[in-house]
Amino acid sequence: MMDEKMALPSHIQNGNSSRDTGLARLNELGYKQELKRDLSVVSNFAFSFSIISVLTGITTLYNTGLNYGGPVVLVYGWLIAGTFTMFVGLSMAEICSSYPTSGGLYYWSAKLAGPSWAPFASWLTGWFNIVGQWAVTTSVDFSLAQLIQVIILLSTGGKNGGGYEASKYVVIAIHGGILLLHAIINSLPISWLSLFGQFAAAWNLVGVFVLMILIPTVAKEKASAKFVFTHFNADNSDGISNKVYIFVLGLLMSQYTLTGYDASAHMTEETKSADKNGPRGIISAIGISILVGWGYLLGITFAVIDIPSLLSESNDAGGYAIAEVFYQAFKGRYGSGVGGIICLGVVAVAIFFCGMSSITSNSRMAYAFSRDGAMPLSSVWHKVNNQEVPINAVWLSAVIAFCMALTSLGSLVAFQAMVSIATIGLYIAYALPIFFRVTLARKSFVPGPFNLGRYGVLVGWTAVLWVATISVLFSLPVSYPITDQTLNYTPVAVGGLLILTVSSWVFSARRWFKGPITNIDS
Repeated sequence: MMDEKMALPSHIQNGNSSRDTGLARLNELGYKQELKRDLSVVSNFAFSFSIISVLTGITTLYNTGLNYGGPVVLVYGWLIAGTFTMFVGLSMAEICSSYPTSGGLYYWSAKLAGPSWAPFASWLTGWFNIVGQWAVTTSVDFSLAQLIQVIILLSTGGKNGGGYEASKYVVIAIHGGILLLHAIINSLPISWLSLFGQFAAAWNLVGVFVLMILIPTVAKEKASAKFVFTHFNADNSDGISNKVYIFVLGLLMSQYTLTGYDASAHMTEETKSADKNGPRGIISAIGISILVGWGYLLGITFAVIDIPSLLSESNDAGGYAIAEVFYQAFKGRYGSGVGGIICLGVVAVAIFFCGMSSITSNSRMAYAFSRDGAMPLSSVWHKVNNQEVPINAVWLSAVIAFCMALTSLGSLVAFQAMVSIATIGLYIAYALPIFFRVTLARKSFVPGPFNLGRYGVLVGWTAVLWVATISVLFSLPVSYPITDQTLNYTPVAVGGLLILTVSSWVFSARRWFKGPITNIDS
């Protein structure tokens, strides 16, 4: 049986409780404090909650859920994905408590894989994590640009009223403007970002409750409880009739939404008592998101009457289902859809904050990864300014997210393949350190203040198997017959990332990358 004393940072064992526990643990791990440690547990939670942002994920992918299974997939799929996501989160929280560093996942992999495997494990995990994060930022800000385009369309009369439809070049320009604002905001001191993060979390919470009550209340026609809880939409016009297959494809909306909570780990070097508050941030962000997200789904789905009309590209919102629900709810009752457009504005602000927090998380990961020399020009991205902000890493993240979105100008298929890394690539990065925890480090892992005790291995294996399952399921074809325009390019994108990462290791990095480098004596 493990000595309980081993599970506590040494400064507590020695009776010195004046130092911050997270700082003491960081020093024990070999790192000096370079970022400003000013975040409370609420602020740490706020960053992850804002990135998960149920208003963002559900709103932008509601079409997917409606098309593949409809209400049954939306209502029950959310609970299934949420339950297994909590298993992943609990395992990550346990590891975070033991290793509260900005590097997060890749640092964990290095420590848990053992000395011989540490460099390769951290290299693989780190690149999947950072590219997955960049893909998340790209998809979030691009979805905001698309929503702004829909708001403009509805505000100018809608598709059937001669409304203005922005070209793909206008959408990419809006995307660039959003990223510019996010980079500027993230250049501010962490105390300002903390305030923005807390406001973002409050906006998401209040926004969800307002919309889940307001929309079904305003709608003159409402769906029955039987429709919401039992109707299965098998009419997807994609050549797929098997209900299990359809249900699986519909799960993507839920799983895409429930990502990004590794932000709490990446913010630990700026969080007070991070060995306790980092894990709390991860778990509370997931738990509260599951609850309020389910409420939002129920509220919106009670306003759904005709699924084909909502998905039709000839409707006023151009096929953007939730926008059409909001618009028609107010238009049906008041003769004007202005109220629905304002509601879309509430969602747009939530997505804006989601992208803002995503850049924050990206920059901390880039800062930590470059601190260990893993990135090209690492000395540039690791620099911290006078406000203790990794300023170069902030702007790098914004530029890369803009460049990734440029693929949308050539092909939406290529863009969607790249964005798929936001779900599968990121979850693979989540699963790798958990896998090492339950295999190579099963007996040697020393838990922190938050730990799962004897259930740690069981929860860990459940998390790993879930990630393996969704990695396969979300790589399945989403339409038949399969053509170059209907092929699911997710396995191509994720496989390409794997090949690039392993190849760069074999031909170069294995000679010079030794894993996390301590700097406390530098």
